[in-house]
Amino acid sequence: MTDILLYIFIYLIFAIGAVLLSQKFGLGSVLGYLMAGVMIGPVLGLVGEETQFIQHIAEFGVVMMLFLVGLELEPKKLWKLRRKLLGLGGLQVGLTLFIIAIIVHTFGYGWRVSITIGCILALSSTAIVLQTFNEKNLISSQGGQAGFAVLLFQDVAAIPMLALLPSLSTYSHKQESEYLLIEQSGWVVALVSVIVIAIVILGVRHLVPIIFRFIIKSRIREMFTAFMLALVVGVATIMSAIGLSAALGAFVAGVGLANSPYRHEMESHIEPFKGILLGLFFITVGANINFSVLRQEFFLIVSITLGVLLVKALILFALGKLFRLKPLANKLFALALSQAGEFGFVLLSIAQQNRILPVTLHNRITLIVTLSMLLTPLLFLFYEKVLSQQSIKKENQKPSDNDIPEENSVVLLGHGRFGQQINSLLTACGFHITVIDDHADRVEGLARYGIKTYYGDATRPELLNSIGLAQAKLLVVAVGNNQSVEIVDYVRRHYPHLTILARAYDRFHAFDLHHAGADFIIRETVDSAIRSGRIALEQLGFQSDKAREIIKFYAMRDRDLSDKIAQTHNTNIPHFANEQMINAIKDADIETKRLIDALIRGEPVEWEEQSWTWLKKGIS
Repeated sequence: MTDILLYIFIYLIFAIGAVLLSQKFGLGSVLGYLMAGVMIGPVLGLVGEETQFIQHIAEFGVVMMLFLVGLELEPKKLWKLRRKLLGLGGLQVGLTLFIIAIIVHTFGYGWRVSITIGCILALSSTAIVLQTFNEKNLISSQGGQAGFAVLLFQDVAAIPMLALLPSLSTYSHKQESEYLLIEQSGWVVALVSVIVIAIVILGVRHLVPIIFRFIIKSRIREMFTAFMLALVVGVATIMSAIGLSAALGAFVAGVGLANSPYRHEMESHIEPFKGILLGLFFITVGANINFSVLRQEFFLIVSITLGVLLVKALILFALGKLFRLKPLANKLFALALSQAGEFGFVLLSIAQQNRILPVTLHNRITLIVTLSMLLTPLLFLFYEKVLSQQSIKKENQKPSDNDIPEENSVVLLGHGRFGQQINSLLTACGFHITVIDDHADRVEGLARYGIKTYYGDATRPELLNSIGLAQAKLLVVAVGNNQSVEIVDYVRRHYPHLTILARAYDRFHAFDLHHAGADFIIRETVDSAIRSGRIALEQLGFQSDKAREIIKFYAMRDRDLSDKIAQTHNTNIPHFANEQMINAIKDADIETKRLIDALIRGEPVEWEEQSWTWLKKGIS
């Protein structure tokens, strides 16, 4: 038990330190994880053979990542990618495999070895590329979408590669396989695969929402997390059992749930596990570098690694030209996918089991795959700092017709009596809004009216980070009192440039929101109460013009005083115990009465206004 805890501590503490340093210098988290693995493995020798076992577990982070990617892709959006998916992806895998196999064959290796190495090096790293795309907001760009399409095709192409490699072996001993259909004919495997994929899609689309409703009614939050993990693990297990890619199965399940109103809630529960497992995977990649072999053949291995990166980048760049990618997008596409991938380790394992590759060559290829992955964050850095310069912003702001659109510019939290009016108005004005609400019945009811609403608890940081706040222009917070203050405080700290409009229940709630960082604060009952006050004045004998004059003055002064009094508010002191604020309110009420009395008498009213305008940020 002590050894396990020690290993956990070593992995975590080095990961934290390396990633924080890497982020500080703008290198990204992936390179930080890789360097942490290098430090605890080859450099300091703090970990040993257990990294191989940990890597197999950590690879499940790739499965979770593909599930999350699937959630972001509705079937109609996926259909738009068909040209890049089949054409660009198919040509990339086929050409890269063929050219690398030809190069290897010219160095005197047989065609079995050459094809095997071609398969291993043709694939790219889904984990590193997609993680970096998301971190650097490149997934929505033309180059990011092209890269994603190729990565998705590679996950599909890995399936026939798994079946191909054993057939290339001359080793007579048959290895036991975990695949149930290993001895079946090709048409049986294909038929079963199609049936299983169809069952998965129908199951997640129709059964999962029913189970979610039961879980929501139970109000046991951990059951939601447990079910999400069970769903992803179950789909991955089924796919693996019939010989398909577990990551592909998770992606299919995600696409099946892309239209679900629970999508953002699912993302918020899976995201932490995905992040931890992916980080662990990158650490194991760095820890598995065999420095003894690298020292003995340093120039040979480094030269071959750079050669692989160059060959793949040239092939990708040529294909990008063929498919008319913009120049900057094509450079991103070529650099991002030029490395070998984590699936290469799986193919290397199969090649070793079937004795296709000599031991020396196997060790070299393992190092080449690892080093190419290790260099990938540096290639992204080269693209970001040297190639893109300022033009990357323009590239991302002009998506092509084939691009998946970015998150909506408006995010609305809460679709109650306040939020629904804002949603209705902005929708009528042509804006597309991401609406989050934590009432499952309301979410399903609104769907019948054609109002797209997602179920989710907006107080969860994981949910807030998954709904596109980084790209949004406006956040409208219309949820409960305590929740809204917590949300505004979190969003202001993590998204400082986002404009926040928040609904306040009363004046003191408005003060809390002001200190939390909201830009515009609307007290939900003020306007209706002031209108009611105007009617009351008219019924009590005031002329309509005089009543409107008094009400207009009162509304302007109330807004201005709210901003001033908010400065005396202290979140650490209860409202009734804050003497400074109490005295300020008393003085303001006395002054307001004096001014209105003068207004009623028809005398000119002068007061020190805090430069208030209808467009001023503050409490209304």
